[in-house]
Amino acid sequence: MPKICFVESMTYSVLNPKSSRSPGGEAVQHALLAREFARQGWEVSVVCRDIGQQDGEVIDGVRIWKTYHRDAGIPGVRFIYPRLTGLWRALGRADADVYFQSCAGLNTGVVAHYARLHGRKMVFRVAHDTDCVPDEVLVKNSRDRWLYEYGLNRTHLVSVQSDVQANALKENYNLPSSIVNMVVQPPDESPDTQKDIDVLWVNNLRAFKRPELVYEIAKKMPDVRFVMIGSPMKGFDTLYEEVRRAAAELPNLEYLGPVPYAKVNAYFARAKLFLNTSDSEGFPNSYLQAWIRGVPVISYFDPDGLIESQRIGATVASQDDFCEPIARLLRDEDERNEVGARGRQFAVSRYSPTAIVKEYQGLLENELGLKPVYE
Repeated sequence: MPKICFVESMTYSVLNPKSSRSPGGEAVQHALLAREFARQGWEVSVVCRDIGQQDGEVIDGVRIWKTYHRDAGIPGVRFIYPRLTGLWRALGRADADVYFQSCAGLNTGVVAHYARLHGRKMVFRVAHDTDCVPDEVLVKNSRDRWLYEYGLNRTHLVSVQSDVQANALKENYNLPSSIVNMVVQPPDESPDTQKDIDVLWVNNLRAFKRPELVYEIAKKMPDVRFVMIGSPMKGFDTLYEEVRRAAAELPNLEYLGPVPYAKVNAYFARAKLFLNTSDSEGFPNSYLQAWIRGVPVISYFDPDGLIESQRIGATVASQDDFCEPIARLLRDEDERNEVGARGRQFAVSRYSPTAIVKEYQGLLENELGLKPVYE
């Protein structure tokens, strides 16, 4: 039985439905892929941060190995111990044939080096368009950027989410890649859920997510109910306080703070529209969470032009243009339902966990020579 290990710091928060933490989209993708690989007969593990779970715990057929607690260690030396040592030991306990890692950063270099040193394979999945552009990589210090590029150039297979990412990776790093869609979890909410949220915004609070645009839009549309969900991120404390203060001053804007993955989908089910204000992305997991529930997406960012070509929402050319499509789709329920139905069908047809994992299995067998699960 082949073994695959997913490396992402917050995956446990998705796998454990009792977790109160709010993970990012990559943790969601890793958890959904891990569950489906296990269902299709693989021995599956994840390597993630220590948030108090038991080492070696098994959830949904997936074994969890923990690395280190975020606050552990002495500043100045904790990069080595317990961070590098904790990650390296967890990779060893996983003892996988294939290591699957995403998000640009030091982990890319460490996992790639471990895989090469031990004769294993590594898959790196591009999480954000900036992962493919050296001057725009979302990594703070030069050491971690060097480790990222070291690992990127030593991975065995790179998967990307769009033609834009594939072309940028080839142009900037001269690396080939394979386009593989993301996966979406089928909804478990009632289709008759009351739509009592006009516009929903879900994102971690970072500068490029541009949360400040939500309350600027809300000011212009006082009769529209906006709900924001998002975790305060380290280094963006001022932005968090700004969002919290602005929401408190606007009667039509509610900021709920972080919401665990196990509970956030219920808010998507209650929404009439989903709003994304980011100026750059990869392929937002939130788009899939909206589309699978028949919720149109209004966004500045349109990966490979899908929103426009599939007619599953509306895109805007600038931040001043958001109000018109929001008002139109809220006013015209028939159009909103038609757009939502197309979005639901699009998500079901292209982002099924079963189909995507079979696609990865084909790549691992054909590109990396891994033995098939079933012979």
